[in-house]
Amino acid sequence: MLGFFNTDNNLTPFCVEGSVTTDTVIGCFDLFCQTITRKTIVIIDNAPIHTSQAFQEKRGVWEKKGLFLYFLPGYSPELNLIEILWRFIKYWWLPFSAYLNFQTLVEAVEDILMKVGAQYKITFQ
Repeated sequence: MLGFFNTDNNLTPFCVEGSVTTDTVIGCFDLFCQTITRKTIVIIDNAPIHTSQAFQEKRGVWEKKGLFLYFLPGYSPELNLIEILWRFIKYWWLPFSAYLNFQTLVEAVEDILMKVGAQYKITFQ
């Protein structure tokens, strides 16, 4: 799963079955660029798929569309919102019944992702 939070804390999720590769991430960023209407900053970690040559070559294209990247410091998952989201999904929101088989797991995760911000909320107090 890849996801983008906008300035209103709304999530744009991308669910992918199989391996997430640089090409997968580039495709998600390309699709996300089509949805933005103002300058947008995406905060990402330093995973190899984000630092690959192919990914870096797309930055100029995305910046022309108003999408800019900010890389987190190394080894700081506590600053990565998507890691916090995964923790909530895994430990609080995902029912045990989701683990009956792979299909029920996929369906449960997709259901939660579509309801983040409405039914499922993370508040930082």
